[in-house]
Amino acid sequence: MIALNNVTKIYKLGKQEKITALDAVNLSVKEGELVVLRGASGSGKSTILSLIAALSKPTSGEVRVDEKHIAKLPDHFASCYRRDNIGFIFQKYNLIANLSVKDNILLPLVPLNPDAREVEEKTEAVMKRFHIEHKRDTMVRNLSGGEQQRVAIARANVNNPKIILADEPTANLDEQLSNHFIEILRELKALGKTIIIATHDPLFFGLDFVDREIEIYKGKIAL
Repeated sequence: MIALNNVTKIYKLGKQEKITALDAVNLSVKEGELVVLRGASGSGKSTILSLIAALSKPTSGEVRVDEKHIAKLPDHFASCYRRDNIGFIFQKYNLIANLSVKDNILLPLVPLNPDAREVEEKTEAVMKRFHIEHKRDTMVRNLSGGEQQRVAIARANVNNPKIILADEPTANLDEQLSNHFIEILRELKALGKTIIIATHDPLFFGLDFVDREIEIYKGKIAL
């Protein structure tokens, strides 16, 4: 379902300085798999997620999702691709603090121009699934870290995407909330989602429902 073929990503920091975030990476993920990308900060895990989500483009190489080449999509088509396929759970959630829980969650539906009833049904459904419906009218700035994460998870799922990407999803959570997130992942996998987690949190290592753990080290897949 997802394939990175000989992908290199170089960030230029100035006229002379550059950083190679990924170096000739080859990676494939099957539909319905849950894959954990493990490695230290700066190893290239987040860059892989960014490329799969078409949030950035590789310097060289090929990124394919469902046999479609997404590496060089123009911005408008990349946005449509994300809308239709990707649910992204960001490390710092990327919520809008001055909007309510409900309004944050329904934002991915706006470009689809759905009718009000469809928006209401989809938003209510994901709020209930991820146990945040009691906070629907609360401003996000007034939520705890665990509540903000549930909003981020609900927003990532409101369009029923095939692919869920999560970047260091437990970095800002205590152990109890981290374990709760892991149980949510178990539920999402049972729904048939393809899930990729970038993390260095040992709580994710050795889980019985994870299909593969892949070590990323200095921009390469460690063998």
